[in-house]
Amino acid sequence: MVADTWYLFNKYLKISLRTPLWSLFNLIQPLIWLVIFGQLFRNMAQLPGFPADSYMDFFVPGVLIMTVLFGSSWSGVSLLREITAGSIDKMLVAPISRISIVLSRVLHSAVQVMIQALIILIVAALIGTDIQFDLIPLIGGLLVIFLLGVGFASLSNGFAIILQREEPLVVVGNLMTLPLMFFSTAMVPENFMPQWISFIASINPINYAVEGVRGTMIGPLDTGYFFQGLIVVFIFAAAALTWAVHAFNGLRD
Repeated sequence: MVADTWYLFNKYLKISLRTPLWSLFNLIQPLIWLVIFGQLFRNMAQLPGFPADSYMDFFVPGVLIMTVLFGSSWSGVSLLREITAGSIDKMLVAPISRISIVLSRVLHSAVQVMIQALIILIVAALIGTDIQFDLIPLIGGLLVIFLLGVGFASLSNGFAIILQREEPLVVVGNLMTLPLMFFSTAMVPENFMPQWISFIASINPINYAVEGVRGTMIGPLDTGYFFQGLIVVFIFAAAALTWAVHAFNGLRD
């Protein structure tokens, strides 16, 4: 399984390297949010009770997680196209591990969005955000980003297998991005939220991912937020990946 996963992962990686513009295209929307929303809401940091001196420092972790969502939540579209083209049927009759077919795609998507998040982080540092570039906090934040990418890429691939159509998959992809972002502390601190939104944020894995990244990459290191976010996102990724593999086994049957 490990060898098959590595082989297929490299295959998808080579495809991405041949079409770098597609990966860069996925960065456009997070960059727009970083620049426009960062300036639009910059005076929010002057409000009493705001947890950061700069709104940009507060907002950058949300943009990083947004990059993960925009990248990984569409992972199932390419799987659906492979199913339609008959490529998956050929894989199913080949002597390769069935789990590796899903796992390689999920890992490829997670690595891709992690690289995109690093680019966003560099851009944020260039415009003056207080980024923590120490090795251990940086690795910790990237680990949270990677696991969240695994989780949402798994959900996208699982829904692609179940729905078997691109149109409803696009609808599900949209529901997995902006609504979940707004029900988190990506843009607004929890003490500024209505009580019902604060409750939804408390069960939203994206919220824990944002706080985990905020506790490592921005400002002083906060291990409490990091480990809480890491544990929640790990459980979410493991559950989503297990479900996606189960859905693929149903397709095989």
